[in-house]
Amino acid sequence: KKEISGLWFLPPGTSLEYKIPAYVKPDSFTEKEVTVGAGEWELPGTLTVPKVAGNIPAVILVHGSGPNDRDETVGTNKPFKDLALGLASRGIATLRYEKRTKTYGEKMGSMKELTVKEETVDDVLEGLKLIQNTEGIDRDKIFILGHSLGGTLIPKIAVLTPDAAGFIILAGATLPLEDKILEQINYIYSLDGNISDEEQVKVDEIKKIVKKIKGLNENSPDEALYGVYPKYWLDLRAYNILDTAKQIKQPLLILQGERDYQVTLEDFKLWKSALAGQKNVEFKTYPLLNHLFIEGEGKSSPDEYMQGGNIPEYIIKDISDWIKKVK
Repeated sequence: KKEISGLWFLPPGTSLEYKIPAYVKPDSFTEKEVTVGAGEWELPGTLTVPKVAGNIPAVILVHGSGPNDRDETVGTNKPFKDLALGLASRGIATLRYEKRTKTYGEKMGSMKELTVKEETVDDVLEGLKLIQNTEGIDRDKIFILGHSLGGTLIPKIAVLTPDAAGFIILAGATLPLEDKILEQINYIYSLDGNISDEEQVKVDEIKKIVKKIKGLNENSPDEALYGVYPKYWLDLRAYNILDTAKQIKQPLLILQGERDYQVTLEDFKLWKSALAGQKNVEFKTYPLLNHLFIEGEGKSSPDEYMQGGNIPEYIIKDISDWIKKVK
């Protein structure tokens, strides 16, 4: 049975356990519980800080779609924990926190005015305030890293965070979210070389929902489509990702796994063509990596997310080297 949660179609869970990567140096950093924001939407988070003297660079980690926890747990994989512990082992602090839709899922699910602002962007701004006021952190070296939907939203976030030193996009989609959902289900059902009658019925159902999303306007009835109301889809439609990205003045690093079937090389090529010739942007792809930036072989599939793995050290190195060279 495969179920949708945001942009995830996953098989049932597994009993494997998360393993801390070999490149992590546990004695080189401390972790402490923090609260991001205050009042109605406050969120529990973790601040990971290297044990070094002040002027420490820092990264805020921004989740993908769906009700993610602070580690961005999928199966036994915890990519945000890998990033946090790996970067801290190289002298870079991180802030990660529970996503608002994870902590306040029921409340948010009933919000007819919900957009990505309330889902994601507002909490990034709260996280930035927190880390700017953390002793030992270099206020001029705070970066924002977005994965998946978090990556898609980086240009929107960048407009609101002129104080940030730079931005990192991991597998950020450039094509409409509803198209990605249809693309993803088609891919999964075709993995065995045959789309069954039952699968075709589901594909047709998704096509109908996508058509509804495409046809939405300000006067559309308040019907939830994929768990969110028209306002959410209309807000996303009005957001021109690539045009907004062109306005980013700070350094920008865009990374992509070549085996990713959720956000594909097609999305990456659109980033590359839109931002071609901009001296502040660097691009890199990785042949073995899937959507979670974990290595595998052959065609990536949902089952792969259940096998357990870690972000490889070369990703941690590429991100930390890039951060350290930003002036």
